[in-house]
Amino acid sequence: MDEIKKIVNDVRAGNIKPIYFLMGEEPYYVDKISQFMEKSILSEEEKGFNQVVLYGKDVTIDEIVSSAKRYPMMAERQVIIVKEAQNLSRVIDQLESYALNPQPTTVLVICYKYKKLDKRKKVYKAIAKSGYIFESKKLYENQIGDWIRRVLAGKKYKITPKATQMLVEFLGTDLGKINNELEKLQLVIPKEEEITPKHIEENIGISKDYNNFELRKAIGERDVVKATRIVTYFSQNPKDNPLIVTVSLLYNFYSQLLQYHGLKDHSKGSVASALKVNPYFVGEYQTAARNYNMKQCSHIVAHLRDIDVKSKGVGAGSISQADLLKELLVAIFG
Repeated sequence: MDEIKKIVNDVRAGNIKPIYFLMGEEPYYVDKISQFMEKSILSEEEKGFNQVVLYGKDVTIDEIVSSAKRYPMMAERQVIIVKEAQNLSRVIDQLESYALNPQPTTVLVICYKYKKLDKRKKVYKAIAKSGYIFESKKLYENQIGDWIRRVLAGKKYKITPKATQMLVEFLGTDLGKINNELEKLQLVIPKEEEITPKHIEENIGISKDYNNFELRKAIGERDVVKATRIVTYFSQNPKDNPLIVTVSLLYNFYSQLLQYHGLKDHSKGSVASALKVNPYFVGEYQTAARNYNMKQCSHIVAHLRDIDVKSKGVGAGSISQADLLKELLVAIFG
């Protein structure tokens, strides 16, 4: 986030590089930065003659360089944005000669999503010397909650830990998808108001009572009735509650419980740091650890691996998701 702020602040201050190479596995920030460049560098009057958007699947490096070497018309600069440039990955080295001597009146923005340049290559070193290389790294799942809170805080919103967890479990690590849902919430919820599970349920369609977060909590508390009720709901709504997600979440949960049992310090701060979880959820792990010893956790992890294999059709024939969910509960509550 700090690096993005620096790029934005430099552009607004007129400290603009001739080349911006935006790359990496997370497309969200590549898109956000290129959109900012597209909107901010030139005035609306200048854009007509001096701003060009090209697509990697439709152009060659020679055509990009040819466009970049042109002089702007009645403006200080021209902006060339190359979207989907990852389609040029096999020939991207050809950009080296231009990068060694870029046109100072051109801002060339290369959007190289899902891939990255090898830092040892000459083209990387040439771009880094004359321009700016930004790498958009994929966030880990345990980082998404903090990202959601930061994004909302920047727009004067708050969100409860449970609501955050519901979004992460339902939407995964796709920042673009998460941001779209956050924008929907901002349309209907006043600023300064805290976003709650009820808001998530009413506006995004994620059940606040029947989700993997609640299943994990019920299982940790050994609440068989509640866990069975949630699993039954999952069986009746398989498209919204894919088994692979449930198994993955529970596998991670019991793997973390194994790690918890191995900790010497079980204080909230120490557990949160070691397990990489929000301190708000440490109580769940403490409760679950009292209900499942290390040996039980190991057995459950093994069962979850077996169920995961069966869910993918290996050695299980045409066993239904409902039956696998029942098997899952039997394996856990035994």
